[in-house]
Amino acid sequence: MRRIVLFLSAVLLGGLGAALAQQQEPKDKPKDAQAAEPATPISSDDASKRNPVKPTSEGLAEARKLYGFHCAMCHGKDGDGKGDLAGDMKLNLSDWRDPNALAKYTDGALFYIITNGRGKMVGGEGDRTKEEIRWNLVHLVRSFAKKAEEPAKP
Repeated sequence: MRRIVLFLSAVLLGGLGAALAQQQEPKDKPKDAQAAEPATPISSDDASKRNPVKPTSEGLAEARKLYGFHCAMCHGKDGDGKGDLAGDMKLNLSDWRDPNALAKYTDGALFYIITNGRGKMVGGEGDRTKEEIRWNLVHLVRSFAKKAEEPAKP
C-alpha cells in the first residue's frame, strides 16, 4: 500500500512539474518579443477575393453591433486600436482611421483576418458569424478611414 501511495505521489508531482514548466515563459526572451508573434501569411486566393456584399445602412448597422460586442474591446469603438483590452494586454494595434493602415490590405485579406483571426486575435468570427455579416465588417472597417478623410464641417 505504501509503495502505491509513493508511486502515485511521484506521478502527480511529475505531472504538476511538467504543467508548470509549459506555462512559464522563457526567461531569456524579452516580453516584447513574445507579444510580436509572426503573422500567418494569407494565401493569394484568399487575398484576391472581392467583397460580394454591397454596403447598405442595414448591413453596416448589423456589422457595427457585432463589432461593438466582439471587436471594440481591442480595436476601439471607432477603430483607433486603443480599446480597453488592447491597453491591458499592451497590444499595439493599427489605427484604422488612418487610410494608410488599411491600404496594404485587400478586402479578401481583411475578410480572411476577420474570419480566422491573426496573432493574438484567436478564432475570428468564422465559426459564429454568417459570411455576409463578415463581409459587412470589411465595409465597416474601411468606413473608419473614410470618416477620418472627411473635411471638418464649419
